[in-house]
Amino acid sequence: MAIPDFQTLMLPLLELLEDGKPVKLSEMVDIMSDKYNLTEEERNEWLPSKVQKTMYNRVAWAKQYLKNSELIESPEKGSFKITEKGLNILKSKPEKIDLRFLKNLDKENQPEIESEIQETHIEENKTPEELIENAQSLYTESLKKELLAKLKSVDPVQFERIVLILMEKMNYGVGSMTPTSHDGGIDGIIDEDELGLEKIYLQAKRYSENKVNEKEMQNFAGALGCSPVRKGVFITTSYFDERAKRKADSIQGKVIRLVDGEELTRLMIKHNIGVQTKTKIEIKKLDEDFFNGDE
Repeated sequence: MAIPDFQTLMLPLLELLEDGKPVKLSEMVDIMSDKYNLTEEERNEWLPSKVQKTMYNRVAWAKQYLKNSELIESPEKGSFKITEKGLNILKSKPEKIDLRFLKNLDKENQPEIESEIQETHIEENKTPEELIENAQSLYTESLKKELLAKLKSVDPVQFERIVLILMEKMNYGVGSMTPTSHDGGIDGIIDEDELGLEKIYLQAKRYSENKVNEKEMQNFAGALGCSPVRKGVFITTSYFDERAKRKADSIQGKVIRLVDGEELTRLMIKHNIGVQTKTKIEIKKLDEDFFNGDE
């Protein structure tokens, strides 16, 4: 069974608290995970940001909305119990409790800002964190396409420089370009240590449409094979055809890492190469310790 969305969890959570006993959030997560027969993989699934596990995040938001509507309360930090209002709701035997239900429950006392927040995801069944991360993912995908188009438009020498900058930012060592007139199939060399005892050969192909083929991979593998260098990285703005991939895997005693345009843009964004931060969003949460008098 798939992980239930946070709105689906609202009624089961309220029913869980019907006996009036306080329950901790972590216990809610375990009980709901058992109720919906989640697999170990589903129980351990993380949000893309790796900040929280998905099921924990959804239970937490279902709990928060129930609390906002005064159907449950927190008698002590980390524990929650049903209120009289919540018990009355259960007595009416609702078929489901979701954001529309809660919004209509007490329109007069509901803050305007809360109504606006609910409207943004009342149909999507996603928690605020999931909405933010989905929006960020969409923006990142757009940026990757824009970045890749720019990389395809730069001249080959500049592209080689960009690749060297990326390798250095990834802490692989200090890089240098080879002379363009006789590079022998090698565009750059990375010294992994200060004495240059370990090196990485680089090949950078800036293609708009063409895929890297077997012959080009053979040339790179040949240059690598004729040297004591054991590692090579082949980077392209395009893709590698299947024969090129097989050729890279078949080189005995050498390791050739292939980086296509998709992975290249992901790495550049991760290491802030050719991009800059447009804005930052600061998310705050209630400090329970402050109100409990804890230092």
